[in-house]
Amino acid sequence: MNGSNPLESIFFVKLPEDFSFSCKSLKIDKNIPIPVQKKDGDDSDKLDVKNITQEQILSGILTVLAYDRQNENLDYYRSFINEVRPGIKKELGEAGILKTKNEDWDLAEEIWMALHGLDPEDRAITLNMALFFDQKADSYRKAGLIEDADAYDSTAGVYYHDAMDSDPELPDAFFNAGFFYLKQQNFSEAKNCFESYMALTSDLKDDELGDNGIYKRERAQELIDKISNRNLGDDSFHKAYELINTGKEEEGLDEIRKFLQSNPAVWNAWFMLGWGLRRLERFEDAKQAFLKARECEGGDENADTLNELAICYMETGQIEEAKKTLYDALAIDADNTKIISNLGFLCLKTGEEEKARKFFMTVLEIDPNDKIAKMQLEQMEREV
Repeated sequence: MNGSNPLESIFFVKLPEDFSFSCKSLKIDKNIPIPVQKKDGDDSDKLDVKNITQEQILSGILTVLAYDRQNENLDYYRSFINEVRPGIKKELGEAGILKTKNEDWDLAEEIWMALHGLDPEDRAITLNMALFFDQKADSYRKAGLIEDADAYDSTAGVYYHDAMDSDPELPDAFFNAGFFYLKQQNFSEAKNCFESYMALTSDLKDDELGDNGIYKRERAQELIDKISNRNLGDDSFHKAYELINTGKEEEGLDEIRKFLQSNPAVWNAWFMLGWGLRRLERFEDAKQAFLKARECEGGDENADTLNELAICYMETGQIEEAKKTLYDALAIDADNTKIISNLGFLCLKTGEEEKARKFFMTVLEIDPNDKIAKMQLEQMEREV
């Protein structure tokens, strides 16, 4: 995560009442210092106020709104910037969406933080903050930056909680939070979120919901049914995930085995068992667990199951089985960088370096920040 302090890039000045601004009706309070974005080489001790631009002031205010939530003059700054730039909320929202879509994460984060600071009571903005950090966490996890990804997930969780705590309640906050908890294997919380979404939209007719709303309601009900039918809301399942994910594999394996005793047909549980065993490098045992997951309903349709099984095949010397399984996984999820990277590693095992290079380059085309692919290509270049 970025460790620099954005507030170091601004200084505060007191503007004279006759300071020229595009908004002629703006009344400047000469007693309140205004944040100004520094230019290269700026020295606040020798600053000529007359040379400060409107954009420097607006940028400085946005920085304070984003990163100095304890500033005693926030209300004045909000009023100031809204009067000077009445459409600022819309501008920032559109810019945040664009930068997020382009995965320009640092700049997108600055924009979303500023927008949230501009109107912290707007729960739609709070939900967008949650979605942003959720997506950023996924991107960092794919790039192998696990600690940063976990930190962004934690931040996303805070914003999801705030969005769901709004009055009136925001149905989409519960719908999106449900998927956030699914990602964390917290099926009990996910089910609660989807059930809340269903309850909040139960009085709406189809024409009020629209096609997107109808899809969401059907999807929420589908996931509620799956969680219930597979008993995934059982505490031992989530506990197993938490233990394995935090490096306590043996304890996690004990928990998932307890779950499997009464739920032997749940592919997710066999996947969890295999995942824990694979992390312990018990590849043969892990392979058997993943094969069992494939036998259960839904397990053979999951790319992660096939990818994990392929890793076990590679580690046990079953190269052809690994290759077939990876291509089966790729047919399910064509842009999964973990699968493509593993195809690269498989090619290295078989001495097909040019093919391996192409796979790693494909990974970087999909995700330019992928740490593993970058390191592997750099190593291959050094060995040439």
